[in-house]
Amino acid sequence: MSTTELAWFKSSYSGGGGGNCVEIAVRPGAVRVRDSKDKQRPALLVSPQAWSAFTELAAHERLHEVGGSANSS
Repeated sequence: MSTTELAWFKSSYSGGGGGNCVEIAVRPGAVRVRDSKDKQRPALLVSPQAWSAFTELAAHERLHEVGGSANSS
């Protein structure tokens, strides 16, 4: 399946300014990640488990940065 046939999504945290954004497309067994500004470049392909671990870590770090209760360990 080509990347143009996939349904790509951008985070609501990206805003509308067109800054540094990534888009993802989820398919069974794989998550594709690409640069929203350069859609012709190949997408990074990761497992759903790896994507989940990445987003959990990113959320944890974000919570820590804004003074949440997450511990840095």
